[in-house]
Amino acid sequence: MNCSAPADSQGALAKENIKRPLPGSGLLAWLRSVSAVVEMEARKLLHDPMELITRAIQPAFWLLIFGQAFGRLRALPTSGVPYQAFLTPGILAQSTMFISIFYGIAIIWERDLGLLQKFLAMPLPRSIFVLGKALAAGFRSLTQVMMILALAAFMQIPLRWHPFALLGVACTVILGSVLFASFSMILAVVLKTRERFMGFGQLFTMPLFFASNALYPVEIMPAWLQALARVNPLTYIVELLRGFLVSGDLARGPAAFGILIMLTVITIAIAARVYPRAAH
Repeated sequence: MNCSAPADSQGALAKENIKRPLPGSGLLAWLRSVSAVVEMEARKLLHDPMELITRAIQPAFWLLIFGQAFGRLRALPTSGVPYQAFLTPGILAQSTMFISIFYGIAIIWERDLGLLQKFLAMPLPRSIFVLGKALAAGFRSLTQVMMILALAAFMQIPLRWHPFALLGVACTVILGSVLFASFSMILAVVLKTRERFMGFGQLFTMPLFFASNALYPVEIMPAWLQALARVNPLTYIVELLRGFLVSGDLARGPAAFGILIMLTVITIAIAARVYPRAAH
């Protein structure tokens, strides 16, 4: 089978979309190029909608099985909130992280097909490709979040369905996706092969998940685990999602958003710096 033909066609389509003449230059041209990368990545998902269904199975099990089982135990202090409502933001954050942190596999795949070399041959800032692909991971995460929220509504989990709350959830999910996806792209440059990437991906995702407030409050953790949770970006994502969907308490929301934005800018800058090395 000749794999170069699909790669050549995708590369030509990317060049046509990204380098199409623009009415103006500067920031407008930069944003339009980023949107072209996002559109190109979104088309891949539309060609394989079954991926959305298979990815939704694991979070559905967390809500249906783990959430109901621990809800009956009533062993965790959740400030009077039903445990399934307490757990739902954690599952949303988990799905966002899992989708985004394994996004770097696509970079390795594109390098093996020769697509990455075509992208890097374009006289465009590397930040366009990094941010475009990271935002595409946010698009994938949003589709996953919509399915989880639909399941939560079907299960009659008491959440806040106010439009402002849902908008806040969308912004948080996109920001978290960009953060983890850009970090994933850095890993892809360093690790080079899909096998190594999968191993290191598992090494990062599980500690980040369990050393956060996704499943239980930070206050009940031992002191050393609380220290890890305080520097874990997933903790701030869960805190924001829980504020929007459950408690309505967003007093620490600006600080959480500020920390996530700072980390996202740093990872994007590093990813844009090392991205050309991914082609070698």
